[in-house]
Amino acid sequence: MDDLDRSILAFLGADARISVATLARRLKVARSTIQARLERLESSGVIAGYTVRLGEAARQGRIRATVLLNIEPRAQANVLSRLKAIAEVERVYTTSGRVDFLLQIAAPSTTQLDGVLDRIGDMTGVKSSESLIHLSTKFDRAV
Repeated sequence: MDDLDRSILAFLGADARISVATLARRLKVARSTIQARLERLESSGVIAGYTVRLGEAARQGRIRATVLLNIEPRAQANVLSRLKAIAEVERVYTTSGRVDFLLQIAAPSTTQLDGVLDRIGDMTGVKSSESLIHLSTKFDRAV
């Protein structure tokens, strides 16, 4: 990846709907160059897709939480399989720290969130869990 690729990604990060013509004009290169770069970035997996980032207004009405899980040895695949079946579990990360999984979950109410947390905590193979309820977003640099 070179400076032009990074510039393309920066523009797309700010506005994924920007046209190829506008990108070419702003970066002072041919439209065909931008198109070829985008195709290469997509085929190499650098660009996995184009999406909408929801603002705070769209996220209102959903209670979000981060859940830290410690898993029994050899139970990781089984627990992961069961987590995939829970719609409220949005993301699961493995970590190198004191916990095995970091989950991002969202539910429309505290009652439903509590139920999801109970289901996760009761799973065979889950040694312990810690829940961190999100109160507000101070800033978000995710692209």
